[in-house]
Amino acid sequence: MPSAACDALLDDIEDIVSQEDSKPQDRHFSRKNVVPKVRRRKTQVYLQEENSPSSDSTIPGIQKIWIRTWGCSHNNSDGEYMAGQLAAYGYKITENASDADLWLLNSCTVKNPAEDHFRNSIKKAREENKKVVLAGCVPQAQPRQDYLKGLSIIGVQQIDRVVEVVEETIKGHSVRLLGQKKDNGKRLGGAPLDLPKIRKNPLIEIISINTGCLNACTYCKTKHARGSLGSYPIDELVHRAKQSFQEGVCEIWLTSEDTGAYGRDIGTDLPTLLWNLVEVIPEGAMLRLGMTNPPYILEHLEEMAKILHHPRVYSFLHIPVQSASDSVLMDMKREYCVADFKRVVDFLKEKVPGITIATDIICGFPGETEQDFQQTVKLVEEYKFPSLFINQFYPRPGTPAAKMEQVPAHVKKQRTKDLSRVFHSYNPYEHKIGERQQVLVTEESFDSKFYVAHNRFYEQVLVPKNPPFMGKMVEVDIYESGKHFMKGQPVLDARVYTPSISKPLAKGEVSGLTKEFRNRLGNHLSLTSSNHAATQQDPASFRALLQVPCPDTAWRMAVGMALVALLFLSRSMLTAQ
Repeated sequence: MPSAACDALLDDIEDIVSQEDSKPQDRHFSRKNVVPKVRRRKTQVYLQEENSPSSDSTIPGIQKIWIRTWGCSHNNSDGEYMAGQLAAYGYKITENASDADLWLLNSCTVKNPAEDHFRNSIKKAREENKKVVLAGCVPQAQPRQDYLKGLSIIGVQQIDRVVEVVEETIKGHSVRLLGQKKDNGKRLGGAPLDLPKIRKNPLIEIISINTGCLNACTYCKTKHARGSLGSYPIDELVHRAKQSFQEGVCEIWLTSEDTGAYGRDIGTDLPTLLWNLVEVIPEGAMLRLGMTNPPYILEHLEEMAKILHHPRVYSFLHIPVQSASDSVLMDMKREYCVADFKRVVDFLKEKVPGITIATDIICGFPGETEQDFQQTVKLVEEYKFPSLFINQFYPRPGTPAAKMEQVPAHVKKQRTKDLSRVFHSYNPYEHKIGERQQVLVTEESFDSKFYVAHNRFYEQVLVPKNPPFMGKMVEVDIYESGKHFMKGQPVLDARVYTPSISKPLAKGEVSGLTKEFRNRLGNHLSLTSSNHAATQQDPASFRALLQVPCPDTAWRMAVGMALVALLFLSRSMLTAQ
């Protein structure tokens, strides 16, 4: 069935080698947050290579890196940022795992199957003698797992340091960087939002508005990794949105572990952020709000209804209910009751006609009785959610729910099947056949037969593949519906509306490279021939040039990226001659 291709301040390592600190074994690492484990044999090999004029194996940009991300849109955004930084520094991001020198595995800890895939990928990387860097929620939440021993780890709040960790790993070191970012003791949202990024889809920007949450759900392992709430300031988020639109993005996703809790730690709230964002969204571009839990959205229902009516905001909201039993919700420590959830949904459906409400349900939570489960079934039958994520309960290590008395596995499996059968018993889009809709086209379907678009309710509409449609608003007539999508035929002679935004970046192109950086790079191009000759004669001196100490780490990275790009531009030019 066709569907959208949606899948995504500590003591420094100090930092890269400087002129005064040129050997890896002489380098001083922060014992508090970075624990390199240098294997003597590998270190000796590295030193021999460094002393060899013909070796350039440690020059940034030589190696190929394969990145695999599991999990939520927040994790996908982190993966895009890490890819962007590595590419901007000179590394080649490859889609061919076997061709890569290093695997960067960005994990998800929500369910056992996701961690199993992650574990198997580590095993395969070792079998193929690949260098490995681990990222995401699994190593952040449980870094002492036996299968993670000896491997480099970068924490979820340290993704702006990925170049350093990758470089050390390639040189044979095991580095762990897991701390939280703080300012005057206050937790920050995470790495800067204006880092270089490679968007999986150049038309869609994923912005994490906060990290962590205020809850303590008994089944949640993500809390162990992402921690308590840390929100980004409104001005930084607005700036990131503006930058994205200048790079041709036509759809923004706001994401976090709980968007409804945004701002509570910095004296603001979600509606205030959204009103600031809609002011900078160009006509024809759209904003999609991510998951929010019921307790916090209850406080802003009136404002949220107004925002979800805005022509540049999808009338869509993801509100997990998890269970329709108050007893189960209490055991989950969800901090709301079923009546609260219904109040949110009923109010929004009344004030925002046609709104899409997506929700999540866990089947077989510890202590769930048959009566509890039937209450959940009735909720689905009553509301007929068009988008429903049904999850069989998996006990995650270290969570309170893992210690509770478990529902038998065969019962959990059967309840999951029964609820899925209820969900598939109705077609939420059948009544829309014959409607004329405006849709925004953003991607290609998995089977490559259609383009994927969404109407203002973020309902999926498949349209014929026509390159001029991509990234545009198109008027279509709905002629067919399925469980998860509709099909639309473009209206003859209808205007294809182009949002008032820039041309999108090419797939794989690095975003966030400012004019200042490009100008610095351009100023060096006239020296390409002489620099090429110098690097060929003495590659070690080029490494030293890359490692020149700078008072500011970000500036040093920029200088390094410029010099690396300069080197390979010069090689390309001479090869072409």
